[in-house]
Amino acid sequence: MADSSVQLPDGIEACLFDLDGVLTETAKVHAKAWKQMFDAYLRERAEREGEELVEFDAGEDYNDYVDGKPRYDGVRSFLQSRGIELPEGSADDPPGKETVCGLGNRKNKLVLEILRSDGVEAYPGSVRFVEAARDAGLRRAVVSSSANCQEVLKAAGIEGLFERRIDGVVAEREQLKGKPAPDTYLAGAKALGVEAAAAAVFEDALSGVESGRAGEFGCVVGVNRLDGEHRAALSEHGATIVVDDLAELLPS
Repeated sequence: MADSSVQLPDGIEACLFDLDGVLTETAKVHAKAWKQMFDAYLRERAEREGEELVEFDAGEDYNDYVDGKPRYDGVRSFLQSRGIELPEGSADDPPGKETVCGLGNRKNKLVLEILRSDGVEAYPGSVRFVEAARDAGLRRAVVSSSANCQEVLKAAGIEGLFERRIDGVVAEREQLKGKPAPDTYLAGAKALGVEAAAAAVFEDALSGVESGRAGEFGCVVGVNRLDGEHRAALSEHGATIVVDDLAELLPS
């Protein structure tokens, strides 16, 4: 094992953590915002086109099409699943514009509103694990598709636990492909000065464990916050270890 205080394979020198659903309970915030945004849009479209309204499923649709992906990729992926094509638009589209970027910006506005009204909490088991990894001398970075990553870390009171942050802002600036491509995790390893084989990826999203597998990381830890079916899917998509809480990787 990497160290007696954290149960990871030998040779692991760094930990790369997804944010939403791994470190903080913001996955619920994102699922809520996606559902509010898509349901409002689908309702508008159904009324305009005379179609049947089929609402966004905050469980299945969220996991299959948007979880872990950059915002606009998530919009595009879900719309494709419904056979809906919209103009791409641009990043400065107003939230009310009927474009991929407009809908994505509407979703982001809702996320910020929910964060301000409800706040955000870090998972206690994850905080304990990150503290143990720090004390064991392991390098630590957050790798998230969220452009609000820094704000969420601050709100949860855990920003100081990490040495580097690769988030949606960095990905856009550096033109890094989003998950399931391995680019952002590879950038996280590079920022910490370690090879992919010496880093462990921690992910709750299927697209995220796929990116860990694609990058040939030394370990891909799937974090199951849902059910037995998702636990199995995490393994199928590339997780080498699956836990329900990161505290399971600490000595009992």
